[in-house]
Amino acid sequence: WSELQSENKLDGETASDSESKSEFGGSPAVPTSDDTPEVLNRALSNLSSRWKNWWVRGILTLAMITFFFIIIYLGPMVLMTIVMCVQIKCFHEIITIGYNVYHSYDLPWFRTLSWYFLLCVNYFFYGETVTDYFFTLVQREEPLRILSKYHRFISFALYLTGFCMFVLSLVKKHYRLQFYMFGWTHVTLLIVVTQSHLIIHNLFEGMIWFIVPISCVICNDIMAYMFGFFFGRTPLIKLSPKKTWEGFIGGFFATVLFGLLLSYVMSGYRCFTCPVEFNNDTNSFTVDCEPSELFQLQEYNIPLVLQSVVGWKTVRMYPFQIHSIALSTFASLIGPFGGFFASGFKRAFKIKDFANTIPGHGGIMDRFDCQYLMATFVNVYIASFIRGPNPSKLIQQFLTLRPDQQLHIFNTLKAHLVDKGMLGSLEDA
Repeated sequence: WSELQSENKLDGETASDSESKSEFGGSPAVPTSDDTPEVLNRALSNLSSRWKNWWVRGILTLAMITFFFIIIYLGPMVLMTIVMCVQIKCFHEIITIGYNVYHSYDLPWFRTLSWYFLLCVNYFFYGETVTDYFFTLVQREEPLRILSKYHRFISFALYLTGFCMFVLSLVKKHYRLQFYMFGWTHVTLLIVVTQSHLIIHNLFEGMIWFIVPISCVICNDIMAYMFGFFFGRTPLIKLSPKKTWEGFIGGFFATVLFGLLLSYVMSGYRCFTCPVEFNNDTNSFTVDCEPSELFQLQEYNIPLVLQSVVGWKTVRMYPFQIHSIALSTFASLIGPFGGFFASGFKRAFKIKDFANTIPGHGGIMDRFDCQYLMATFVNVYIASFIRGPNPSKLIQQFLTLRPDQQLHIFNTLKAHLVDKGMLGSLEDA
């Protein structure tokens, strides 16, 4: 915190900062109090603050990793529930910062409208997901079928209601402040809700697409901290004065190696590689399938330059491991910019952390600032390089058409296959 205060003094306060402070009517936020558990405080009382922070962060990191393993073991439904809870907590932390500023004018409805818009956006996104991945179940239940058919209209009507409520809440002389908060809420929804929705989409592609990217970000965060703690000498970026080039580079190589090893282990288990699908017969999720080529061992030739170094001519590995290099590279080189963005945001409002939920780590948003950026990349990566047409979804949609429409598509497809020489002539058929 002292580093943050000293940097603010060095940077100085610009005219825009002064104007913003006078308009929002607040003074810089005070640093959060020490939230370290008393047990750890007593056990580490003889250590310097630097080493005490190292041990607190380390112990709480191991606890969070253990919790991560537990929720993975409990399956996809628990993972989705945790993602939803994390989304709500991150939204709460960001909105609370805005509310602390907004509440100084005692203007109505900001917090109510913020949570209302969160409800609307979640209704829209999760409704789309249910329609997409639970299509047969939706068509089987009449109420769900009606909600699915008019889902987007209902979503728009809900949003429009919130929009009208916002307009009616406008107070003279504070219009600009209220529009600031309106934008604040919508940017928060874009950052938090949209990204968490993409995380769930990645999970449906197979738990490996959920676990490996998240684990790579966690690994990079830990290894960058370790390399920076022991070897860091050169500052990396002014927004985060404790970040160093040594930590950044060391974290990169460690994350790439970790991604390769984790991908090799997980690619051999169907429970991780198979897409998460809903079984209509048992009304439960299943992760059983025949592994795709991505998760089957193949032999690759090693470049001649490296053959003399490693002593091998070929290597057997899963194709997914090659994709893991792209994922871990993004997690270690681009992912940290999500953290830098969050650091800039916190400095703009003179706060140390988004909250004090996790001792030594700050709030939930402090731990997931890089994860949201990673989720978007993984979703785009899958759509661009991995995912192909899904026959099962196509058949599901085909079965919902009227009989005459189904017959038309059948005749069109049959004629196409005849032209391709894959079926006999129309007369023979």
